Amino acid sequence: MAKLPDVLWINVNPSFRRFHRPLLRLLSAHVPLAEWQYEQTEDEGTCLNQGLGLLHHHIQQYDRPLHLLGHGTGGLLALLYTRRYPQSVRSLTLLSVGVYPAIDWQAHYYVQLGLLPCSRDRILTQSAYNLFGVHSPPVIEELVRILEKDLKTSLSPHSLYRRTQILPSELDPPLFVSRGKQDLVVDPSLFEGWKPWLKEGDRLWEYPHGRYFFHHTHPQPIKRQILNFWKSLTPLYSALKSA
Repeated sequence: MAKLPDVLWINVNPSFRRFHRPLLRLLSAHVPLAEWQYEQTEDEGTCLNQGLGLLHHHIQQYDRPLHLLGHGTGGLLALLYTRRYPQSVRSLTLLSVGVYPAIDWQAHYYVQLGLLPCSRDRILTQSAYNLFGVHSPPVIEELVRILEKDLKTSLSPHSLYRRTQILPSELDPPLFVSRGKQDLVVDPSLFEGWKPWLKEGDRLWEYPHGRYFFHHTHPQPIKRQILNFWKSLTPLYSALKSA
């Protein structure tokens, strides 16, 4: 019988799954890890509460609290779940999530779309450069297609006509928050803004390189930091192999 996972990765951006794989592959060599994924259809409206309900239904099958992880909007859903069901969460790890956790790449995209006299394609192309850095034109074209798909299938709560704000608050379970220093979405103020909300044992860590998807471009150091965070928790993780 397969061992139930101790770690659950929350992904609500199906088109970004390829960017998460390097880190998840490394972590799964040390801990039992599973992925929960939500994909929104074009016919349904965005509803974070619906995502929370489905996530809770999934987590109820486990007989112990889980370590939750998420990037961007996936991190937002993991955070909202932790607020609502802290007894089900052993720890929370957030990658590229600021103190105002609803601010994701789509929030930036829709602000620019509403303010700038540019076409949608032009803003998506600039978003690709901001999120991923300079690449060849064919690579940027592929990244633009990925971003276009994410606008249709992710649980991000933003649109051209509405931007959602979610205020910070204290969390009971242990918390680890990380970003890449070149991230233009979670800027230094959104990252440093976590400090007043941290409790003893929580960690705030900035990697000196990388953008919004820093865990994709630099998975090894991110893996080490996450494993060290879990090791700091008591009781120690019995399933954790040497990093």
